[in-house]
Amino acid sequence: MAVFAGQGDPRRSMELLWRGSARRLASRPRTPGPKPALSVDAVVDAAIAVADEVGTAALSMRLVGERLGRTAMALYTYVQGKAELVDLMYDKVLGELPAEFPQPVWRDAVTAWAGATRDLHLRHPWVSQVSQARPVLGPNEYVAYNALAGILRRAGLRPDEARAVVPVLVRYVEGAVRSVNEARRAARTTGVADEEWWHARAAALEEIAPDFLDGVPDMAWLESRDAPPPEDGAPYLERLVNESFGPGLAVILDGIEARLAARPADAQVGAPTETQADTRTETRAEPNGAAR
Repeated sequence: MAVFAGQGDPRRSMELLWRGSARRLASRPRTPGPKPALSVDAVVDAAIAVADEVGTAALSMRLVGERLGRTAMALYTYVQGKAELVDLMYDKVLGELPAEFPQPVWRDAVTAWAGATRDLHLRHPWVSQVSQARPVLGPNEYVAYNALAGILRRAGLRPDEARAVVPVLVRYVEGAVRSVNEARRAARTTGVADEEWWHARAAALEEIAPDFLDGVPDMAWLESRDAPPPEDGAPYLERLVNESFGPGLAVILDGIEARLAARPADAQVGAPTETQADTRTETRAEPNGAAR
């Protein structure tokens, strides 16, 4: 189920998201006395730990308070509620991604970006549930998209081409991660182990409809293989995703490379011109690659 970001008070949310930047509002003057035992960062870190265990649906101020040894009411001094907290959590974990991918070959850089993004989503499964219909607009979210945009710019894509490619790459990684996370969650939710489920269903299907593949020859072709994915104790679907993640990404990158190769030599996009650099003052790029 999607979790929609940006539901807290806009000004308060922006102040908290950007509190670490040079543009933040001046902090309140210190008053004499001991330092407060809690902070916004402490609350956010505790909430991330809780969400990693139970997901965002079960996340509550009470659970976060328990993690910190405080009541839920004690947290409202720092964040106004769960909606605002989810924004802060999401942007905080995006800070785990590298700010840039300096590999000299753009394909290697995209592959590194995809791997880092996949690993982030697997560490924090709830991140995939945060909808991009209303982005958080936090500093780490912008940096994360800036890293991918920089790779595509160095590759030689035009801005309109890069805007078309960004969601393809992002959705590809998110789709793979969602399949893995759902496969892992299935056994916990249903109480039936993955191997047990497949064995029972496959046996029943073979018994009741032994010739079921005769009516779907192309699917039979699609599923033909020399051997099943390597057995490593992971759910079957997770093993399938891990096996196909690299080859599938390579197909996407082949398409980008073919697009670049089809251009006339004098139409290749090189380093940004002064005019191109100035466009950043005329538009405000949103994290999903659109301009507003």
